[in-house]
Amino acid sequence: MKKPSKLSSKNPSKKRQPLAPNKTELEDKSKKKKQRHSNTNDDNSNPDGQAGPANGRTSDDVVAAPASASAQLKFFLDLFQSANGIQLSSLELEPLKDTCILELSQCASQETESLGKDMMAAFGSSWKEILCGKRLLEGKVDPGNPAVLIISASALKSIDLLRGLRSLTKECHAVKLFSKHMKVEEQVSLLKNRVNIASGTPSRIKKLIDIEALGLSRLAVIVLDIRSDVKGYSLLTLPQVRDEFWDLYKNYFHQRVVDGSLRLSLYGSLPSGTVLKGKKKS
Repeated sequence: MKKPSKLSSKNPSKKRQPLAPNKTELEDKSKKKKQRHSNTNDDNSNPDGQAGPANGRTSDDVVAAPASASAQLKFFLDLFQSANGIQLSSLELEPLKDTCILELSQCASQETESLGKDMMAAFGSSWKEILCGKRLLEGKVDPGNPAVLIISASALKSIDLLRGLRSLTKECHAVKLFSKHMKVEEQVSLLKNRVNIASGTPSRIKKLIDIEALGLSRLAVIVLDIRSDVKGYSLLTLPQVRDEFWDLYKNYFHQRVVDGSLRLSLYGSLPSGTVLKGKKKS
């Protein structure tokens, strides 16, 4: 009798390898995976058929949606009264209409490029003469008197918003009014020329107004950069900067807003509770 070959002998100690899944099992798994993917898309679909949250909006989009002029004005006046410990009477509130607010068209992502277009629209057909002209005009355009003033909590934010106005400041450069890397004397020198647009922080802006280097005779719009930083602070909530802003606003801007010669623009998102009271998207 022949002995069994070593190659064909079985080793009982070896574990049996699992069989590969057959075609039917693979098809079942594929169907289940597709079903789960389909359910997820149904929950997050929008009218355009693109993947995303219901109605094509994320929670950030809802919070960042533009509020109406009335909602912005109420938000601002509530903070103004709270910061100064005052209560405006109905008589004092009467002249403060929605027209005090210049609404901006920035989208949820807050693209600074849209700011230039908003400023052009605000000044109508004469925007080029007012925002781009570079010559002083006796009796009309005095040195150091901007038409637009941007107020931010920091130098970096001031510079960031100026990027959105580059198309308007090629011939007549914007003036930076903050303390970081810039001396008061240097800014005073720059303000001896024509200025259409200026951007800076509350403390330095107030100092330049106090020493009569920065004028307000042409000022028609102030843009308040209310975007929050990584810690959640903004121009209107950051300690010290907030106090400096309200001091500046109360002394130099509030009466002009009341008179109707100055409009406010809030650049950034209002708290979600305020936004819900804003205008609805069509």
